[in-house]
Amino acid sequence: MRWWPGRRKADPQALVSISDPAAAALLTMGARNYSGVEVNELGLLGLSGMYRAMSLLSGTMGMLPLKTFQDVPGGDRKPEKSVFDNPGGPDGPTPFEWMRDLVLYHKIHGNVFSWKLRNAAGAVVGFEHIHPLLVTTERPTAHELRDGPLPRGGYWMKFRRTVGDSTDEIRTDLDDVMHIRGLSVDGMRGLSLVQLASNSLGTAVAGDRAAARIFSQGAMMGGIVSPKEDVEGFNAVDIRNELMSSATGYENAGSLAVINRVLDFTPWTMTMQDAQFLQGRQFSIEEISRWTGVPPHLLMQTEKQTSWGTGVEQQNTGMSRSVLGPDANLYEQRFSREIGPKARFVEFDFAGLERPAPEKEIELLIAQWAADLLTLNEVRKIRNMPRIEGGDVVKSVWEASHVQPAAS
Repeated sequence: MRWWPGRRKADPQALVSISDPAAAALLTMGARNYSGVEVNELGLLGLSGMYRAMSLLSGTMGMLPLKTFQDVPGGDRKPEKSVFDNPGGPDGPTPFEWMRDLVLYHKIHGNVFSWKLRNAAGAVVGFEHIHPLLVTTERPTAHELRDGPLPRGGYWMKFRRTVGDSTDEIRTDLDDVMHIRGLSVDGMRGLSLVQLASNSLGTAVAGDRAAARIFSQGAMMGGIVSPKEDVEGFNAVDIRNELMSSATGYENAGSLAVINRVLDFTPWTMTMQDAQFLQGRQFSIEEISRWTGVPPHLLMQTEKQTSWGTGVEQQNTGMSRSVLGPDANLYEQRFSREIGPKARFVEFDFAGLERPAPEKEIELLIAQWAADLLTLNEVRKIRNMPRIEGGDVVKSVWEASHVQPAAS
């Protein structure tokens, strides 16, 4: 399907996926959500709570160190260099930007498609993200099932890629594209939050628009003044001007207004509470929390910050384990496949994210040093302190080598 005018300021020859909700809206295909508002990625991110949730999830994963290891005999593992030290390639986005975009595509669209950048020798030196809406997936045809070739991974991925002045129609598989798939019902594409949440979050989008219209088009006047007797148009204007000049404004505070007319004044009142806008918008934060797994207090809703566990600290720890943990495991397994042999693997380092308060951390480090679990220099490194000579040994060895002679 070609891009249609006004959809995006992009190449008019570019392709758009049929999975884009805007395509169905344009062609009036399928049932619209109950709110009657088209929900797309920009509409979702236009919700302050959703933007905050996506920023937290993507930014937190982006700041976690991503390390590569290799298993060695004896059950140990040693750090190694890999493409995931700088996954955006030598001239692409920084590791933080690359990971932040990856998480955003995964959480919003349920899929991450990354084109493998190769050097002259054919080795992968980076990954270039492709917007998920530009990629379609399909099973092999009957002819391919009979005579081949068959795609690696069981399905083909189709999209258009532009490099310089040339644009190529590409039909490829996992040999050229790294695909990270979220929850899926067909084994080819992950389920999109844009589509799944179109009803509940579409209501939140509609509520924001309705609130904005109240301020731009709603009645904001203080009241209605009705003369006891009919007056001509120009007389009505005079009455209004006389009222405005003698009864409104800070300069008339505490003064007495004298109006030579018999008037009835009816206050104009319409509150957000009456229309339940405030409650509805508060509920949308809870909906966003349910969809994303981000605790409400991190979305700036603090009324229920101690709703379970021991409060905020437990909620933050819970998000690391139940939300970020499964996502990290999903990414680690896919990244590990991309670097080759099974003895090599990629792993996120959550130590910094789960770091305790300074006084608690010092207490734990002393205990680990006393139990010969860490060397003195490892302890000092965690506390950002310089190394000391002879500090690369555990406590028992350190003490044995620093025994003072007994006094005679």
